[in-house]
Amino acid sequence: MSIHGHEVLHMMEGNNYTESSLFSAIKNKFGENAVFHTSSKSNMNAEQLIAFLKAKGKFKPSVAHKSEFTVDNKKICKH
Repeated sequence: MSIHGHEVLHMMEGNNYTESSLFSAIKNKFGENAVFHTSSKSNMNAEQLIAFLKAKGKFKPSVAHKSEFTVDNKKICKH
């Protein structure tokens, strides 16, 4: 079963991550072999999903930690 990328974006709300810590959080929540999809792309692993979401501008820099980022709530689709 494939998990929509929105699930990861909602998981990120209120939290700050590095790419490494986000990867770990995704693996912990959804499992080692989780497969993800979005409205425009499917069959992604966690690393591919992070790269995809980053390229789509779904993240914004953390105010508290310059080396971290969080989800840009304005860029989460509501469908």
